[in-house]
Amino acid sequence: MKVTIDGQSIDVEPGTTILQAARMIGGDLVPPAMCYYSKLKGSGGKCRCCLVEVSKGSEADPRPMPKLMASCVTGCMDGMEVNSKSSDRVTEARKSVTEFLLINHPLDCPICDQAGECDLQNLSFEHGNPKSRFIEEKRTFEPEDIGPNIQLHMNRCILCQRCVQVADQLTDNRVHGVLDRGDHANISTGISKAIDNEFSGNMIDVCPVGALTDKTFRFKSRVWFNKPFNAHRECTTPGCCGKTTVWMFGGEIQRVTGRKDEYHEVEEFICNSCRFDHKNVSDWVIEGPREFEKDSVINQNNYTQKLEKVEIDTEKNILLGRDIDRKKISMAAIPLITNDKKS
Repeated sequence: MKVTIDGQSIDVEPGTTILQAARMIGGDLVPPAMCYYSKLKGSGGKCRCCLVEVSKGSEADPRPMPKLMASCVTGCMDGMEVNSKSSDRVTEARKSVTEFLLINHPLDCPICDQAGECDLQNLSFEHGNPKSRFIEEKRTFEPEDIGPNIQLHMNRCILCQRCVQVADQLTDNRVHGVLDRGDHANISTGISKAIDNEFSGNMIDVCPVGALTDKTFRFKSRVWFNKPFNAHRECTTPGCCGKTTVWMFGGEIQRVTGRKDEYHEVEEFICNSCRFDHKNVSDWVIEGPREFEKDSVINQNNYTQKLEKVEIDTEKNILLGRDIDRKKISMAAIPLITNDKKS
């Protein structure tokens, strides 16, 4: 099947979603996604960040779809034409969705451990409004320890439900989920329950915001002060790949995470033993440093990026007075007179 997104065409297999097709093309046309996670079955369709405009349904039915569609759950059709980055309608919708996601968010980036690698931070950098129209009181929750190594900050949660799905698909006997309904909905555990399974730490990796934080790394350092290295070890836990990213400050490993791709999705999940118990350099085989993320709030204006030369195209007469003032200040036309006489 042939699909065209922002003027770029690609052939895809039946069953491919618009978001997956956009990621195959790559570049700026890829819609943002806060709830979709390619490694988790059934994810997507909750945050509405990935809305796109379908200007042509298919060759069989070329009529445009009247509403914007969530690209993560909308399948491709042969001959479909989609507008993503090129559509003003889509841009305005993404700005509105971002504003809704930030309504109850505390905007506590200066003290949040997720700052610098937060999907919501990156989303608001591109689509956020500098001024908030929300004047009501934000909903608040007390921080909650839901396990020996994980702390939950519901104030920051956007209810993407990734953590619930990763617990469903990686572990047995899930003990947490979405409680209550409407604007009271929140993520929590059952009464007198704690999350203590061997793969619970992966909930931290899949969380797109700072709602689930690593207590062993909490308030230790900022992510931009650490240097990430790919590393691996021979892990005996069934289901663990043993391939990680270790974040080092000098010669100290301050935290361990799964390896993530360019869309911030973990390539392979790791166990809690690799994540929390092995913080010595001797525990790992260091493969080499990881590259900086190309699209990140902390990587804006990085000196490694190629910057276009700025040229000011203006009329000569506009700058004529400035040239005259420059000559007066430099006094190039006035000879230098020195007083060599001694009194």
